[in-house]
Amino acid sequence: MNTSKAYNNRRHIILTIVVIISVIYLFRMAWLQLIDDSYKASAANNSRRDVTIFPSRGLIFDRHGDFLVTNEAVYDLMVIPRQTNLADTLAFCSLIGVDPERFRKKIQDARSYSTFRQSIFEKQIPKDEASIIQEQLYKYPGFYLRPRSIRNYPHPVAAHVLGHLGEVNRSEMGQDSYYALGDYIGKSGLERRYEQVLRGEKGVRKLLVDVHNQEKGSYMDGRFDTSAVSGKSLTTTLDLQLQVYGERLMQNKTGGIVAIEPSTGEVLALISAPGYDPGLLVGRVRTPNYMRLLQDTMRPMFNRALMASYPPGSIFKVIQALVAMDFGVLNPGDHIPCNQSWVRCHGHPRADNVAKSIQFSCNPYYYEVFRRIILQGKTPSVFTDSRIGLKQWHNAMARFGLGRKLGADLQNVKAGYLPTVSFYDHWYGKNRWAFSTIYSLSIGQGEVEITPLQMANLAAIIANKGYFIEPHVVKAIDGQPVEHPSLEPQHTNIPVEYYSVSAEGMRMAVEEEGGTARRARIPDITVCGKTGTVQNPHGENHSVFMAFAPKENPQIAIAVYVENAGYGGAWAAPIASLMIEKYLNDTIQRPFTEERILNANFQEHAPVF
Repeated sequence: MNTSKAYNNRRHIILTIVVIISVIYLFRMAWLQLIDDSYKASAANNSRRDVTIFPSRGLIFDRHGDFLVTNEAVYDLMVIPRQTNLADTLAFCSLIGVDPERFRKKIQDARSYSTFRQSIFEKQIPKDEASIIQEQLYKYPGFYLRPRSIRNYPHPVAAHVLGHLGEVNRSEMGQDSYYALGDYIGKSGLERRYEQVLRGEKGVRKLLVDVHNQEKGSYMDGRFDTSAVSGKSLTTTLDLQLQVYGERLMQNKTGGIVAIEPSTGEVLALISAPGYDPGLLVGRVRTPNYMRLLQDTMRPMFNRALMASYPPGSIFKVIQALVAMDFGVLNPGDHIPCNQSWVRCHGHPRADNVAKSIQFSCNPYYYEVFRRIILQGKTPSVFTDSRIGLKQWHNAMARFGLGRKLGADLQNVKAGYLPTVSFYDHWYGKNRWAFSTIYSLSIGQGEVEITPLQMANLAAIIANKGYFIEPHVVKAIDGQPVEHPSLEPQHTNIPVEYYSVSAEGMRMAVEEEGGTARRARIPDITVCGKTGTVQNPHGENHSVFMAFAPKENPQIAIAVYVENAGYGGAWAAPIASLMIEKYLNDTIQRPFTEERILNANFQEHAPVF
């Protein structure tokens, strides 16, 4: 009885163990088949490969249909670590041009990502190199080439406008599920602003491969393939030839040029100097070139046309006159003596009216004009009166697009700065400042700062006699005109007749004897312009000029800012006039002026920060 009982107990124990083991095996099999797809994926990768088809990124054209950005075919070398079996690592390294240490690191990185999923081993291999690799790739299981395209620049210009691409980071992947590791995304300029328009949509091709990783055709006759959709093209407002010419003129100089079509707000040229060849940030050399540009003390990647805030200098006098006439504190025929006990000035003929004050750029004239704007006698206290006047002045200047960001589709635009009552209260203390504290604003010095884009927009406002359209650089997407919400005219609400006075003064500055911008004259084209010479505590003064032409029916408004170049009439003015002549006539009839500008170098003794 005891023996039988013991036997039954052992039998129950053995049966229990068998049942438990069976349940474990069944559970494990169910897990592998129904939940864990790693073995399934690994098996599928032994016979099938999903190849991403990258779309052609949208092309970019200038306003006349000339190419600014195209695409060039390259290949990524992909790896599936589980399938690799290299008998001769050195031969493989020699084939693809990497050293053994780099090879080991890349294999380890790929295994860390996934042993059975594809990842990039070597990216953006040129087409000619890829064809050589492809001939030998059958010897190396687990590796294959995947086609894609990179940007190509037929002309090495407009880098700051066009922008560049870079490898997507984890933050960007988290924000948009479209991107995967190794994808590229717009990092700056139009490439960033219009990323979703330019990028297109990826496709997938499912392939059958043999044990040697050689393609054997489409899986299920391509039933599950999806086609890539090419990105849309952009037609910009830029004039390629004007952009090229402007960048030539700004060689060995620091500053910016912005040219605008006044009637539309379309940016014709946008130049930041020093610049760089956009082709440097393409392909396998992108990373070292990017670091080199980033570390360059001349800061070639800094877009001075949009991001550098400068004192405007004497070009500000034109706007001061308009505001003062609108406030009723200045009449077009007012004579103000050139009293150098107020502020220093250069010797010039008597400024009998507003137009002549612009022609001769009289500093004391605008000292008095600004005093009338700020001190209007609305209260006995000079401090309170100054607060009231400055607030009114600030609001009037803001209508010219100052103190705020301009550019309907431009990236990284700075607002410049218009000082406010609260700024001076914080700086000096309430009731501790008055006109006598801030009079340097009268001639565009002091705390006011504007960008070259804003300067060009000021010229466009005067050309349009009182309004502007937000500057922009894209006019069509896939041939369809772009409708920006901000492309409605924005008015300054200053009477047209006052603009006529200012425009005449600008014409006289260029065309009449004694004018400060005589070097901006162009045969048979009436140019209206205003010079500026901005004080620079770190070296030579900055040379500034804004203009529009022709006087009747203006077709171009332009601003030029050249750091450390001295007088505005000596350098910025002739640069602007050459740009105007190039745009309107397509030829240059002043070779001496052109040669003088091309040979000028203001970077040799410029301070480095």
